[in-house]
Amino acid sequence: MNTSSLKANAGADPVLLSAIAKVKRHILPLFVIMFIVNYIDRVNIGFVRAHMEHDLGIGAAAYGFGAGLFFIGYALFEVPSNILLQRIGARIWLTRIMLTWGLVAAGMAFIQNETHFYILRFLLGVAEAGFFPGVIYYFTRWLPGVERGKAIAIFLSGSAIASLISGPLSGLLLQINGLGMHGWQWMYFIEGMFSVGLCFFVWFWLDSKPHDAKWLSREEQDVLVKAIDDEQRAREAASPIKLSIGQLLKDRQIILFCLIYFFIQLTIYAATFWLPSIIKKMGELSDLQVGLFNSIPWLLSIVGMYAFASLSAKWKFQQAWVATALLIAAAGMFMSTTGGPIFAFVAICFAALGFKSASSLFWPIPQAYLDARIAAGVIALINSVGNLGGFVAPTTFGLLEEHTGSIQGGLYGLAATSIIAAIIVFAARNTPKPKSVTTPANPATSHA
Repeated sequence: MNTSSLKANAGADPVLLSAIAKVKRHILPLFVIMFIVNYIDRVNIGFVRAHMEHDLGIGAAAYGFGAGLFFIGYALFEVPSNILLQRIGARIWLTRIMLTWGLVAAGMAFIQNETHFYILRFLLGVAEAGFFPGVIYYFTRWLPGVERGKAIAIFLSGSAIASLISGPLSGLLLQINGLGMHGWQWMYFIEGMFSVGLCFFVWFWLDSKPHDAKWLSREEQDVLVKAIDDEQRAREAASPIKLSIGQLLKDRQIILFCLIYFFIQLTIYAATFWLPSIIKKMGELSDLQVGLFNSIPWLLSIVGMYAFASLSAKWKFQQAWVATALLIAAAGMFMSTTGGPIFAFVAICFAALGFKSASSLFWPIPQAYLDARIAAGVIALINSVGNLGGFVAPTTFGLLEEHTGSIQGGLYGLAATSIIAAIIVFAARNTPKPKSVTTPANPATSHA
């Protein structure tokens, strides 16, 4: 953010301006790196599917089910994890999350059968649960509301970066052999242990509260805490009604947000987990070549995301832009069924422009609709429900390939759900909700 914008947002208080700038420099780069590592540990199984099938006999259905089990563990334990974060403190709990997910991710190197695969994928979801809402909650305690949405957008960019680099990185690691371990085992072990190593840096770098931050002056600490507390008190005074999760789920708009994001995530995770297999069918390619090809759709999607963001900023009709991106995704998925593996890859590159852009274009709609007090909690709720698409998509694709020898039916289904999402997005409002429908003051537990 430029200085003039910061001045406007912080009321031109130079001490508050300095504090906000320091907070963003101190925490945002680390959280983006954490998200990149998190995402790689989550999706790296896509690059070793053929190796696990050859060495362990894990077939398509077992692979798809195991890939999806991560999201069941993630969804079940996200709320308890987020409650514990609030009680124990962000520094301790975020470090714990990273340590356990790193250990489980490294443990994937030692699986010997389908049962081990299922257990560790589920445990990986349990270990990672609470990371996303935990970071969102951290932002609520360190940044005023106007800065929070921008910080979330920067944080979410980590998944796009991870998608871009995960292929070449995993391809390189797959070439390592020795000490009785195959390349796929070294990939799991090294990527998991990197997370373990990073957690020690997180422990020493993060602080739970602004008053713990030695890199802020006492005056900056006081002004920042006062600004956030004053903002909170003003919201509570203006909208005193506090709603439970049950009441929140009666809000038709929040249900729509969850549904739209679920459809978007279906396509993203289907592509994430099955794209390396599609690439392998293009010819006799090495693991590194597969990884490099895998980066192409995600590189194009990053270009598309920035192009769509610029267009939507110039011509403001967010629902129309989301719908356009979803229709591009639908067209790409449908076209991928009409030719050979090379044509399918090109079509999915086209689809990636759509579904990744739709994901980034979607978030400003709920952010604009929601009262700022509930934004962090409900964003976490939408993310949790949407990520269940990560269970449905790979499980369905695995069953289809196991029983029919093809994932064509799944690709048709993704095209259809993208079209449905493009239609229903026009029912989603991005105007603020009435003050009579406001949520709990604590965004960390508002989705509990």
